[in-house]
Amino acid sequence: MNLLQKAARAVNTVVTPLARSGRFGPMTEISYRGRRSGTEFRLPVAFRPAGDGGVIRVELPDRKNWWRNFTGEGAPLRVRVDGAERTGHGVAVRDGRQVRVDVRFDTARP
Repeated sequence: MNLLQKAARAVNTVVTPLARSGRFGPMTEISYRGRRSGTEFRLPVAFRPAGDGGVIRVELPDRKNWWRNFTGEGAPLRVRVDGAERTGHGVAVRDGRQVRVDVRFDTARP
């Protein structure tokens, strides 16, 4: 684990409860299973709702690995929206040096 990953883990420990609360602007929490490990991860992210899903912008994508779980055909995930978890599917899109994860929610609401 490099220094950036250690710092991110420490920051995420503080930011995750704030993201869960819904009082931290566009911050929310996603959860997903690691493609290789099968481990469930929870991560605070900046989420922008759009239509029947939304967009997660990945800052410093070349220094992060989590978004790679959504490359290719993508993968299932859960996003906390308005205090409730919504299930959906995320697909990572790379445009030059920028990366985003496009999220489409499942049609059934919890």
